[in-house]
Amino acid sequence: MPAERLRVVHTESSTGWGGQEIRILTEAEGMLSRGHEVMLLTAHSASIYDAARQRGIPALAVPIEKKRPGALVAMVRWLRRHGAGYDVINTHSSTDSWLTAAARTWLRRAPPIVRTRHVSTAVGKGWAARWLYMRASAHIVTTGEALRQQLARDNGFELSRMTSVRTGIDLDRFRPMDQAACRRELGVDARRALGIVATLRDWKGHDYLLDAWARLRQRFPEWQLLVIGDGPQRARLEGRTADEGLADSVRFVGNQDDVPKWLNSLDLFTLPSFGDEGVPQGIMQAMACGLAVVSTPVGAIEEAVQRGRTGLLVPPRDAAALADALASLMGDAAARRTLGEAGHAYARAHFGIDVMLDKMEAVFREAIRG
Repeated sequence: MPAERLRVVHTESSTGWGGQEIRILTEAEGMLSRGHEVMLLTAHSASIYDAARQRGIPALAVPIEKKRPGALVAMVRWLRRHGAGYDVINTHSSTDSWLTAAARTWLRRAPPIVRTRHVSTAVGKGWAARWLYMRASAHIVTTGEALRQQLARDNGFELSRMTSVRTGIDLDRFRPMDQAACRRELGVDARRALGIVATLRDWKGHDYLLDAWARLRQRFPEWQLLVIGDGPQRARLEGRTADEGLADSVRFVGNQDDVPKWLNSLDLFTLPSFGDEGVPQGIMQAMACGLAVVSTPVGAIEEAVQRGRTGLLVPPRDAAALADALASLMGDAAARRTLGEAGHAYARAHFGIDVMLDKMEAVFREAIRG
């Protein structure tokens, strides 16, 4: 194999859809474009399986969605037959990481594991978790420096065995565009628009956003709220919006392929998450499009939203504080513009795909040399 070419297999046991899956696909596409070989192993029922095939990313259905004997046998068989054809295995969720690590113990030779940690959920402190992270895995990648420091502080994992690699976004797609043209194309009306782009999960903070919106709608009748994305909470959130008389100012648009145009239809972006975040792609995309951002200091969000410079940060689960921060920008176009311009400049300097790919190539090569 030429020294410059990598052969990478990704594993993903999650069957859902969100930033983690998008990160895997973005990275895979980028590696393929650089001439590397990539394969994705995932369950046939996983959303990422069809998405990968639609994007031309080689994907194989393997029953790894649950920790069970059959899944372990499937991984052992695949590695025995095909593992020698790859240089490194990049695992992503808990289940596929455990299955891959366990399967390797049955084999004499198998590619080293690089474990990507996408969220800030606490990792167990027992011997098994330490074995998985510090023995079975050649290296750990986190999607934010805060997550790397958390694993070192809370679990005692060696910093030298971990690297922070923030997700990269396509800065040719996510860029400022003509707002009026985007609105005409998408059918967004003339009111100013606050928006959120996120999977509709409870910890993304949509309920707190609706609480804040109930406080804001009378004060800012010229504004609307656009909820971009889909997920398990959609029906409940739409029902709540109708029950509370907010439906005339809140619009749920579902998942959208042309997210850059939806972002460019907005005047302000928010993500009031209280969950286990890395650096959410929605925030990076919004900043790349020149939007001011209001969010919370959870996970590694502060690595993108710099307080008072590229956006505003409020305590999680605090609808009153969220409403106050949003109001301060909804009523001040100059402040929105200043924060948006700073965020755009920061995104151009730090959020590009090539930054992510360069770092991942270096991690993979180090793991192979291991």
